[in-house]
Amino acid sequence: MRSRGLGALAELRRASVHCHQWFWDEILRDMGVEWTRRYTQVRDMSRGFPWTRWFSGGQINVTHNCIDRHVRDGHGGETALFSESESGRTEGARRLTFAELAELVNRCAAALRAAGVQAGDSVGLYAPMQVATVIVMFATMKIGARFVPIFCGYGEEALRERLALSEAKILFACDTLTRRGKPAPTGAIARAAAAKVPAITRIVWTDTADWIDFLQSGVCIVPRRNPLATGEQPAVACEPTWAEDPCLIIYTSGTTGRPKGTVHTHAGCLAQTGKEIRYAFDARPGEPFFWVTDIGWMMGPWELIGCLLYRTPVVLLDGAPNHPTSDRLWEICERLRVVTLGCSPTLVRLLMRASDGRGPRGYDLSRLRLLGSTGEVWDEPSYRWYFENVGGGRCPILNISGGTEIIGCHLQPYPVEPLKPCSLGGPALGMDVDVFTDDGQPAPRGTMGHLVCKQPAPSMTKSFLHDDARYLETYFQKFPGVWYHGDWAKVDEDGQWFLFGRTDDTLKVAGKRVGPGEVEGALASHRAVSEAAAIGVPDEIKGTAIVCFVVLKTDAATPSECELIAQVAQQLGKPLAPKNVFIVEALPKTRSGKIVRGAIARAFLGQPAGDATSIENPQALEPIAALAPPVPA
Repeated sequence: MRSRGLGALAELRRASVHCHQWFWDEILRDMGVEWTRRYTQVRDMSRGFPWTRWFSGGQINVTHNCIDRHVRDGHGGETALFSESESGRTEGARRLTFAELAELVNRCAAALRAAGVQAGDSVGLYAPMQVATVIVMFATMKIGARFVPIFCGYGEEALRERLALSEAKILFACDTLTRRGKPAPTGAIARAAAAKVPAITRIVWTDTADWIDFLQSGVCIVPRRNPLATGEQPAVACEPTWAEDPCLIIYTSGTTGRPKGTVHTHAGCLAQTGKEIRYAFDARPGEPFFWVTDIGWMMGPWELIGCLLYRTPVVLLDGAPNHPTSDRLWEICERLRVVTLGCSPTLVRLLMRASDGRGPRGYDLSRLRLLGSTGEVWDEPSYRWYFENVGGGRCPILNISGGTEIIGCHLQPYPVEPLKPCSLGGPALGMDVDVFTDDGQPAPRGTMGHLVCKQPAPSMTKSFLHDDARYLETYFQKFPGVWYHGDWAKVDEDGQWFLFGRTDDTLKVAGKRVGPGEVEGALASHRAVSEAAAIGVPDEIKGTAIVCFVVLKTDAATPSECELIAQVAQQLGKPLAPKNVFIVEALPKTRSGKIVRGAIARAFLGQPAGDATSIENPQALEPIAALAPPVPA
């Protein structure tokens, strides 16, 4: 802002969308990314918004920018990764320097080429946040192939479908996944799925000696040393990929419908993740960044690309964040001197209820400077607990929101602006977002409407993999020429932005529309409630009635159903009061912490469960199904 003579963040936000060529030129220069060949045109919209092309004529490679150039420039001894696992928690984190990471990525890239993987091919991964995961990702991108991370909690059919759609040549998989000390047969799932995908020529097991054998299979190409450390050119040079060449295919989360493969490019990933990690999270070399996530969710590649671009070490956690005790995160943050910590609201609510440890105040978290969050709607009590107990009342919560389809954010606060509880601040830099009414007009302040983006961004998916029609229907059908994101949003009278959940979750009760997040927030403000889920059920009178499920805080006095219903009525009005509020032990969630309302509704209504492989705790659906109302004779 100082360099451009701008006096306020609002001015910078406006300039970033009104002067797109200046903004992206300036930001890429300031980010320090390196181009093999500089682009000749920032943005080409000659085919329309959905088919915008970026940085025409430019050549750039993710792996060069995130790893190789740092070693070349004398930073090889700096820490790139800390890796924590359940099995190794007593030994502390494994530390990997940039030179060590570059050597392993080089070997893996050589082995991939020796195995016949070429630029444009796909490489699948079915493994958690381990060092091998990072190596495979950057090796794949280095040779110009497409990295396809798949959540390692998926079952056989979900894995098979994603591998088949992406036509993966090689699958890297974890043979045994350990969670809370118990092994899960991921190897059997991977073998069965891969056997049904003709394109796959080999499975490489990342947690057995097979991994070492694979890395050594490229030894004829890569000598047993690190040429980067001596300043020589790497034995496997980065492919001179074009700006629009795909490097990453991520499948959108969900429990129903066929998966949507979002396609992301070298330039798009670097521009968007680099922008967000630098300006929202103020990433600096040597300051550990720890986001509790999975590689199958966009936040995994997002943090790895964005952080390593700036030599910011990433903390990888392979295991449950509250095992062996709920103090696991706080112990890691203290020991590794973590500066940035990212947690979902669901995880925060889980840790709030914990009584098996000292809690965050029992650890030295003084190195924390920024807190992050994304994935779902906040409630104020949980938000304040995170701010006061984890951040000590001094670390801003950067509550961000975007999606897999843009591997980044539409909304994003910045450390230089004041924030209200649960706020997302405002538009992310370079994102021309707005709130629309149903008829496509800007919504008045204080009115909930549809979150949209009126101009393209470099990281927006290049259609859906093999499905242009579905891409156009999903994002451009509701408001032609405008990206429809599918979230409810509101800008309050002070200009602060808030989200209220997905529009496809909207409940319409007697003609009144409400997002489930609003109902859940009202319930969570009750002193006894830790978290809540709201669904709609058919109702003869209202059309739709609201039914809620709540998890109580540890040792809280059990409130009556009438008391909880009154809590919602008092905050949202009697017409939006739930028909029922049931107390349950747990809510079913995805591994990334999102409550699966669709699965809850199907269980409660006695409908087929559908694909539940993305649900981390499907057993939580059983007591919900037992609460289902009797079917009329």
